[in-house]
Amino acid sequence: MDKTTRNTTEFENVYVSHYSRMKRFAQEYVIREEDAENIVQDVFLDLWEQNFLLLSHTHLFAYLFTAVKNKCIDFLRHKTVVQKTQDKLQEDYMKALQMKFHSLEAFDEKIFSEPNIETVIRNAIDSLPEKCRQIFVMNKIDGKKQKQISEELNISIHTVESQMAIAYKKLKETLKDFVPLLMFLIC
Repeated sequence: MDKTTRNTTEFENVYVSHYSRMKRFAQEYVIREEDAENIVQDVFLDLWEQNFLLLSHTHLFAYLFTAVKNKCIDFLRHKTVVQKTQDKLQEDYMKALQMKFHSLEAFDEKIFSEPNIETVIRNAIDSLPEKCRQIFVMNKIDGKKQKQISEELNISIHTVESQMAIAYKKLKETLKDFVPLLMFLIC
């Protein structure tokens, strides 16, 4: 029997002897059977690649438990980070939904049926500083992209962005009593 065959046979014996115990150990901590299986498979793959088969069975047993423990810790750390990220995204999503809900509740259809609504909008836009108004109209009324506006006016994209921010801020102040209308203008 050559050395490779002997190592393969020895590895198979170790795998058969310890796999179930290692999987049960991992599953106590990671809960899902599939995750425990993946962790133990990774440990045995590392063992094969590093050729640790020369360790005595006592050391091998300790190595396997330590390796599984460490992989479980890494797995749980990763899951914790992923869960915190998902929780934050869910929280942001819920805040956005609440804002939209409150905006719709505050929505008064009468503001759109008032004869002077166009005047209110025109006055709000006209109250913007000249360059700010020009950029806002090009973007929101004419539908031009910020890059196109910067090229046409021969200004930086940063200037376009900052002028849009100023327009939003001023319109928010001017149209504070018309929140749904403001949302319509901004979107």
